[in-house]
Amino acid sequence: MASLVGFYPQTLFFSRREGCRNARSICRVFTASPIGSSAVTDYPFYFIYIFFLIVPYACFRVETPSKPFAPRDLHLQVTHSLPPQKIEIFKSLEDWAETNILVHLKPVEKCWQPQDFLPDPSSEGFYEEVSELRERCKEIPDDYLVCLVGDMVTEEALPTYQTMLNTYDGVRDETGASPTSWAIWTRAWTAEENRHGDLLNKYLYLSGRVDMKQIEKTIQYLIGSGMDPGTENNPYLGFLYTSFQERATFISHGNTARHAKEHGDLKLAQICGIIASDEKRHETAYSKIVEKLFEIDPQGTVLGFADMMRKKITMPAHLMHDGRDGNLFKHYSAVAQRLGVYTAKDYADILEFLLDRWKIRDLTGLSGEGNRAQDFVCTLASRVRRLEERAQSRAKQAPAIPFSWISDRKVRL
Repeated sequence: MASLVGFYPQTLFFSRREGCRNARSICRVFTASPIGSSAVTDYPFYFIYIFFLIVPYACFRVETPSKPFAPRDLHLQVTHSLPPQKIEIFKSLEDWAETNILVHLKPVEKCWQPQDFLPDPSSEGFYEEVSELRERCKEIPDDYLVCLVGDMVTEEALPTYQTMLNTYDGVRDETGASPTSWAIWTRAWTAEENRHGDLLNKYLYLSGRVDMKQIEKTIQYLIGSGMDPGTENNPYLGFLYTSFQERATFISHGNTARHAKEHGDLKLAQICGIIASDEKRHETAYSKIVEKLFEIDPQGTVLGFADMMRKKITMPAHLMHDGRDGNLFKHYSAVAQRLGVYTAKDYADILEFLLDRWKIRDLTGLSGEGNRAQDFVCTLASRVRRLEERAQSRAKQAPAIPFSWISDRKVRL
């Protein structure tokens, strides 16, 4: 079946101009047709019908769609691994979550909004403010832009992350507007996170330094591909994952803030910093949930932690694709590693931070399997650091490759 080719915001106005030109051509063809010029006068309704039937197809090319981009490198697909009796734990924690987790959300009226950090389009000084922004961005190097775009694309795939939270048994939003504490958290967390991608997207758009259409395509590919963190519909695994991941994004945005300051863009540094502070607050909430699980069920929780660490904590944008580079996430990650935006060292540091936060080294009364899981996670960080040292030596010989996000300019991996 044929379908209209998708358009992107960056090309919408162009398409309208093309549509107008095509419409004029249609008028000329119609009036020159054998029906005669009188047809336009005698049958105006017929002309209007033909005009609105054809013009949409004049604005867009029609083609047979190719197969959608399929997810790659997936974990072994396991679903609903949490026993029913443990689902009851989360139902019993409803009141606790209301008191201890929802407090980490901010009222909308007290939240910052993207417009607080962007030129005001309603002000007379708008064009001057945009010019100042573009001037600041001229000093930002391409490798930093790659990291900033990668962070933004990750944030823009938020629909996937809300979908993922709603796969977890015992805590999902069953109706779309459920009054349970878990459902309220998921919706409000999503609403707070939504500002991050909006702000970075608009800032990069105004900068004039990036290829917005390629970025928009990457976002669409990523949302369409989804993610596969290996959480098995299991809230134990899910909250372990989000605890780790929120700290990772806190570190990543914090480092992009530091780099922006070094490159002289203090406004961008402020933007990345304020996003990092949100991630830190969210990390606190998710970590508190896991801390409670360790208190109630240390055996099951340490087994879950070991399971997630054996799988490796996969970043949420690991299925990133731009329609060209089949290893885009790997290449973006390599640039982030080289610049120190997010590194294997950070991965090991997060692991050790969580070991301390949840007092995993102090757990007692575990079964043999639980003790083995405890030993595994407690010794993993040192192994990760050794692997990072080897990766650093290999990275010195890495090539420079083009990134479509920055108009195919080359950046060293």
